[in-house]
Amino acid sequence: GRIDGRPVVVIANDPTVKAGAWGRETSRKYLRAQAVAASSRCPIVYLVDSAGARLDEQFDLFIDRRHAGRIFHEQALLSGRVPQIAIVFGPSPAGAAYVPAFCEAVVMVDGNASAFLGSPRMVEMATGEKVTAEEMGGAKMHCTVSGLGDQLAKDDAEAIALGRRYLSYLPQHWEDRVADVEAQDPVADARPVAEIVPEAQNAPFDVKELLAALVDEGSLFEHRPRFAKELVCAFARLDGVTVGVLANQSKFKGGVLTADSADKGAQFVSLCDAYGIPLVFLADTPGFMVGSQVERSGIIRHGAKLLLAIANATVPRITCVVRKAYGAGYLAMSGATFDPDAIIALPTAKMAIMGPEPAVNAIHANTIAAIEDPAEREAFVTARREEYMVNLDVFRIASATYVDAVVPGDRLRAELVARLRHHRGKDTAPVPRRTTVVRG
Repeated sequence: GRIDGRPVVVIANDPTVKAGAWGRETSRKYLRAQAVAASSRCPIVYLVDSAGARLDEQFDLFIDRRHAGRIFHEQALLSGRVPQIAIVFGPSPAGAAYVPAFCEAVVMVDGNASAFLGSPRMVEMATGEKVTAEEMGGAKMHCTVSGLGDQLAKDDAEAIALGRRYLSYLPQHWEDRVADVEAQDPVADARPVAEIVPEAQNAPFDVKELLAALVDEGSLFEHRPRFAKELVCAFARLDGVTVGVLANQSKFKGGVLTADSADKGAQFVSLCDAYGIPLVFLADTPGFMVGSQVERSGIIRHGAKLLLAIANATVPRITCVVRKAYGAGYLAMSGATFDPDAIIALPTAKMAIMGPEPAVNAIHANTIAAIEDPAEREAFVTARREEYMVNLDVFRIASATYVDAVVPGDRLRAELVARLRHHRGKDTAPVPRRTTVVRG
């Protein structure tokens, strides 16, 4: 069929026929449709509403080379070649749960959609746990906790609209380009950037307000808005050109990066890089979360995924340091050492291994501990922090050519537009090798 005039392949479960369960012929139909999409190089939209595989036919649909598991194999080979969008209207249990898992974007209908490897009945038999389908694999859980779902739709109509909107930001295939659209100014009532971004490094603000002041009006489309809210990942347009934006959200957890936000960012960077969409980073983070619990959860491994995705991205990449960019957070937001095509900064920007509070404590811990008078101790700490902040002055950093420009807020949009257009002809050939090695 066609969506907005563009050829697409649609694969849809029919829940009115045996609850949409997969039978002997299901994989043949799936694989044929996937082959058509591959040869015609067009997106695939999966409309998911299935009770899973028919167990009474399992020996005719599960074991052979062309049986049901081959669907996921083909999805893996199509990944990054043509966009794959899953719209989950109902259940997607057991192996079928991997249909959305292999897609670039997943929309799930609240209250109806679900995905899990084992049904509640199976889980109770195996582990004794009693849980509802909604609790274990409902749409809201996947869009807020697991990260499998990217968009939570209130009903079927909104789910279809969200799926169509994803396609509007993606090309037909990996060697095609997203078509430019007519440029729009940002929202008319946007506050000046200098008013939106506080001078105080730890004062939270809504980075979405900053984005609304920068991008074309009506073009901002957030990816995974309910998951890992401390990092905003969104499609947008700058002067009619589609871009992917990653921005730290200080309203949530102070903008600190977590294992979930690292995974979210890595997937979004890979998605944009796969389909030739330039990347814009707006950095305002104190770094990665610390503590025994996050270390046990593997935050180093997760953070490395984001760093790996950024280092291997070949699309144009522009970084703007909005306020603070400390430690590995500076690297994870495409700092200069990760070779962006340009790194610019607002006058409020600060860059360092760590912020003034932990740095002063690390450098002067023994001296601070030796000062018995509380007032004297506080005065000493304050003075050392002020001294430390002098070295973080962005104009001092710029004078050493560590950033390409310090840009006043009222010129930031124009600067981003100009630099993105300049780097549009960038050579995007990847580093020659078989593949990168990801620590999962």
